[in-house]
Amino acid sequence: MTRWPLISSAVLLAVVMIARGDAVPTKKSAWNGTAAAAYLDNRLTWWRQWPKAERDHGTRCVSCHTSLPHVLAMPSLRSQSGKQRQSVDEMGMFDDVVKRVYLWDEVEPFYPDQTRGVPKSAESRGVEAVLNALILATRDQERGHLGPDTRQAFAHMWGVQMKAGDQKGGFTWLNFRLEPFESPTATYWGATLAALAVARAPDGYAADPAVAPQVDALRAYLRTGIGGSLYSRALILWADSQLGGVLPPDQRSKVISDLVASQRADGGWNLPSLSTWQRIDGSNLPQESDGYATAIVAVILREVGGPTGAVALKQAQAWLAAHQGQDGAVAARSINKDRKPGTDAYLFMTDEATGMAALAMRR
Repeated sequence: MTRWPLISSAVLLAVVMIARGDAVPTKKSAWNGTAAAAYLDNRLTWWRQWPKAERDHGTRCVSCHTSLPHVLAMPSLRSQSGKQRQSVDEMGMFDDVVKRVYLWDEVEPFYPDQTRGVPKSAESRGVEAVLNALILATRDQERGHLGPDTRQAFAHMWGVQMKAGDQKGGFTWLNFRLEPFESPTATYWGATLAALAVARAPDGYAADPAVAPQVDALRAYLRTGIGGSLYSRALILWADSQLGGVLPPDQRSKVISDLVASQRADGGWNLPSLSTWQRIDGSNLPQESDGYATAIVAVILREVGGPTGAVALKQAQAWLAAHQGQDGAVAARSINKDRKPGTDAYLFMTDEATGMAALAMRR
């Protein structure tokens, strides 16, 4: 009778994850910011070289899933590592944004009506205007002064802010039925990003009387989502923590309590706990804790502060550190389908999870 060597459950799990193409978590308690920065840099380089990211006037699309987490995370990652210089691709991304801001009336929408159908031009303008403002406001926050190109980006953002209807105060947003960034409820994601942009802008931009009506309208729109999914409510809580004046204290406390109550025993959150998302390929969402779900909640609890979520935040940070792969990434799963390793979109949610994790772990 042949005797096979005993294999521990940890080793078996690692073998399965390697076979699936997952980043294998390492047994560690320390977060590696240098590795996370290298992963995000590599992914931005890939994105800018990907043919599908190309747009007119020699520019590239800025993406919620790859470009944006890089922008949001790199200032703190640079300060932790002592690395002050931006990569060539990061500088190129900022150059593209500035170029499109100044050529706003000349550049095509990311997804024109002529090729993608109505109302993709308007949706694209809403997305790009908000992302441009947030990207440049984050750059200027690091520099300490609000630049003229950022003021122009904000002018475009307010120019496409909805003035009437159900989305009054918010922004028309891309809807490809791809959760969580391009879907019917992603308008709250967009409004949250707009709030972050205003809050990050230096030189007291958020308190400028000239934009007070637009900012108040944005706050009012965000309030309309408080009856939605826990995910949407968490985003609105994030906006409130940065911009202020969105939620009353009792609603803030309720969202925090709901987030803490949905935390899993291992310190993470899974995707089904945040919303009733359904994959379009009919496959089930993973029930185990997920990198994106854990990272986004951890960021929000960190920004909100206070004693209610303090323990949950520490547990989430421990989960993120333990599940960071050797390549610096925190693996996450697609909400839309069971994507196969090696396909172009397979790492998009991992990109987002890694950037959000870096924000949650910053000192």
